Amino acid sequence: MSDHPRLLQTVIDATDIRALAEFYRELLGLTYRPGDAPPVDGADEADWLVLTDASGTPQLAFQQVDDLAPTTWPDPAVPMQLHLDCAVPDIAALQRHRERAEKLGATLRLDRTSDPDEPLYVLADPAGHPFCIFVAP
Repeated sequence: MSDHPRLLQTVIDATDIRALAEFYRELLGLTYRPGDAPPVDGADEADWLVLTDASGTPQLAFQQVDDLAPTTWPDPAVPMQLHLDCAVPDIAALQRHRERAEKLGATLRLDRTSDPDEPLYVLADPAGHPFCIFVAP
């Protein structure tokens, strides 16, 4: 018996969970939990989706909400509240993954690639949730 709960997954609210799940599935190379893949007939009424890693371990879940105010960060009017950190091995990978994220629908919020200690980009996913991609050894 453990003295601590185990973190199962991170849940992200969205007004279009399928679109947001697809964004992160492509960006991070994840797969849908069995039963959560897009339906072949196109009739998608899911209100909860889970993405897993290659071993089937849950990573991200998406919860349908009717309304969501996207963060205005770095303007503090609507705080960031939560963000994901994604690490890459070097500057070339950092640039490549920024471009991939933008092609998938992300928007750049901050370019801090000139920081010699921790070059990074802060981007927002298509629903407005921020995430960072940075170089980490």
